Amino acid sequence: MGEAIAFRQVSKHFSGNTVLDQIDLDIPAGSVTVILGPSGSGKSTLLRCINHLEKLDGGTIRIGGELVGYQQKGQALHELSSTRIAAQRSRIGMVFQQFNLFPHRTVLQNIIDAPLRVKKQNRRQATAKARQLLQQVGLADRADDWPQQLSGGQQQRVAIARALAMDPEVMLFDEPTSALDPELVGEVLQVIKKLAHSGITMVIVTHEVGFAREVADNIIFMEAGKIVASGPGKAVLDDASNVRVKNFLSTVL
Repeated sequence: MGEAIAFRQVSKHFSGNTVLDQIDLDIPAGSVTVILGPSGSGKSTLLRCINHLEKLDGGTIRIGGELVGYQQKGQALHELSSTRIAAQRSRIGMVFQQFNLFPHRTVLQNIIDAPLRVKKQNRRQATAKARQLLQQVGLADRADDWPQQLSGGQQQRVAIARALAMDPEVMLFDEPTSALDPELVGEVLQVIKKLAHSGITMVIVTHEVGFAREVADNIIFMEAGKIVASGPGKAVLDDASNVRVKNFLSTVL
């Protein structure tokens, strides 16, 4: 299968605080990896480093063997131009806590925007793909609606369709249900569940432990910027000997 994403000695500091502390991690291609851990443990920062939304203070991240955000010249790393970073990001889909849809564009226009602008697809091709994705996320009849006419759960499903429209190799989900009312969480998790094992490498930061148990090939548990447990999903969650994981689970379950 090979590694889709490889972290080597990745460090990140904010205002003198170490948020990521020498992270070494391999995420297999085509797998679903869920990152769990208490608030402030570095989960979202780790995710945002994958598409260079956060710059590294040390170490490297590679996707499919290619350095993210930097090029190596001798022993030194030099940040890529914004054009090359944008090209790398076009291969990485990201779904945020907030849906970030353009309010002045319809659902369909939101989805076709990047394929037309970034990938230079023709409008007919992009529109056909967008309609197919809306069907996939259960919103085929909402193409001409404005985002504000949709519930939070529906907006998040549109955001997922928008990310998929770019045919990404990697999909990142940063707490995709945390901004939703409890009764809308299930519909979004259902869509993500269907995507799991579709061949896309998925990395999901979430506090939904039951969902993690169902979909994760691997679970990473973080605390204070370090990975304190990692392995096959159920093995990490059911390991009674890991006190830190056990304490965390007792607070969220």
